[in-house]
Amino acid sequence: MASFNPVKIFSGSQSTYLAEKIAHYYGKDLGGYTCRRFSDGEMSPSFEESVRGCDVFLIQSTPPPGDNLLELMLMVDAARRASAHYVTVVIPYFGYARQDRKDKPRVSIAAKLVANMLAASGVDRLMTIDLHAGQIQGFFDFPVDHLEGTSVFVPYIRSLNLENLVVASPDVGGANRARTFAKHFNADIVLCDKHRKRANEIASMQVIGDVEGANVVLVDDLIDTGGTMAKAAQIILDKGALSVRAVCTHPIMSGKAHENIANSVLQELVVADTLPLKQTNEKIRVLSVAELFAKAIGRIRDHESISSLFIKY
Repeated sequence: MASFNPVKIFSGSQSTYLAEKIAHYYGKDLGGYTCRRFSDGEMSPSFEESVRGCDVFLIQSTPPPGDNLLELMLMVDAARRASAHYVTVVIPYFGYARQDRKDKPRVSIAAKLVANMLAASGVDRLMTIDLHAGQIQGFFDFPVDHLEGTSVFVPYIRSLNLENLVVASPDVGGANRARTFAKHFNADIVLCDKHRKRANEIASMQVIGDVEGANVVLVDDLIDTGGTMAKAAQIILDKGALSVRAVCTHPIMSGKAHENIANSVLQELVVADTLPLKQTNEKIRVLSVAELFAKAIGRIRDHESISSLFIKY
């Protein structure tokens, strides 16, 4: 049975550009919301309309700084205290997901900590897309709807009609992601094995697999400084590939990322709009996931399965 509770969609300060598109595809205007700040930077969020008895969807990506995450939790708390019936956080880019395990002594598991904080704030449900590691869903004790960027990326790559398509992962850890993407095209995969000296600094890289005469698509969940992607593309081209392009869901694009991509051998970098681009770049093509999120919100509202939103092999 469909829900009779009114649906209201709100956006945090970080993601208004995307939330407006999601609300448009859903067929509603964004709800009234303001976030006032004290002179010391302290935030005071406020809904400008009633949410009593409503199914509330709060849209906010959580890249650094941590203000975005804190604002989202304050929004959840405000909705709870205003008697919202059900609160779903829509986090297109889930920050701190790269810290999902202890890979060395005396470090935090930040992804789990963020999950605990969201639960403590009163979240009923989480909707996101292309987590850095799928097992992060297990950090939550409430439902998680994990959408897939392939829903928008696969149709675009298919439209290019690339011959001898090979899918590549810029690191061994992304092998499963590349294999999943390749299944849509019945394509082979290759791996780039990299060794880091420290975060965002690559010491060496080599290609595992044959790319000679192939049109290669590098696939990753996010792109940060762009150094790994640029280096992987160069090595793949040096190994005899005809062309190299990249598909990354979350365009963090920090540091010299735009410069690295502009100066790389990549024909194009295809990203989603889970994060806003800080500047224009002729090599970057942005595909919107707004309609995908809007459809998922509709299915959650009507208590329907979201599996129909996934592209089948």
